Amino acid sequence: PAACLLVPRSQLTRVSALLSVFVAAPAGLGMEVMAPPIINALNGSSVKLSCTFNSCYKVENKQFSLNWTYQECRNCSEELFLQFRMKIMNKQLDRFGNRVEFTGNPTKYDVSFTLKNVQLEDEGTYNCYVLNPPDRHRGHASISLKVLTQEPPKHDSTVAVIVGASVGGFLAVVILVLMVVKCVRRKKQQRLNTDDQKTEEEGKTDGEGNPDEGTK
Repeated sequence: PAACLLVPRSQLTRVSALLSVFVAAPAGLGMEVMAPPIINALNGSSVKLSCTFNSCYKVENKQFSLNWTYQECRNCSEELFLQFRMKIMNKQLDRFGNRVEFTGNPTKYDVSFTLKNVQLEDEGTYNCYVLNPPDRHRGHASISLKVLTQEPPKHDSTVAVIVGASVGGFLAVVILVLMVVKCVRRKKQQRLNTDDQKTEEEGKTDGEGNPDEGTK
C-alpha cells in the first residue's frame, strides 16, 4: 500500500502561503540594470558611460533590445540616440553628431558607450533601457552627466601616507615587542619547570640513599 505523509495543519497552511507567493510572483523580475548615478567629464575629453545588466537568460541578438536616450532636463522629453535591434544603430542627433561610439558587448551583459569630445551642452540625464527575453520586464538605469571646465584639484596624500607609514611602523614594533616578551616568558617558564624537576629528583635521592643523622 502507498505510504501517506501526515502534515500538521499549521505547516500545511505555511506551505500553501509560500506556494501562493511563488505563483503570484511574475517571472522575469530578476532583470537588473546597473550604472553609476553621476559621471563627471572634462570639457573636450572622451567619457565612457558605463551600463551593465544581469539576466537569467543568455543574450540572443534576435530578441535582445537596447535603447539609450538623452534628457536635457527632468521634465524634458527623452531623445533616442542609440539602439540595438539585431545590431547596433546610431540615431544621428544633431546634438551628438558622430561623437557616440558603442563600446559594450551585449553577450557579456555590457551595453556601455563612449561619448567623444564632450561639450557643455551634453550635460543631462542618459537613460539605459535593456530587455532580454524571456525576461518580460525591461530594466532601466540612468546616469547624470556633469561637464567640468577644469580638472578638480588633486588632494595631497603625502600626509596620509606619512601617517599610515608611522602607524604601520608603530604596530610592527608593538607586535615585535609582544613576541619577544612572549618568548622570554616561555623560556623562563621552561627554566622554572626544569629547576623544579631537578629539585624533586634530588629530594628523592636524598630520601633513599642518605638517611637523617637522628636515625643513626
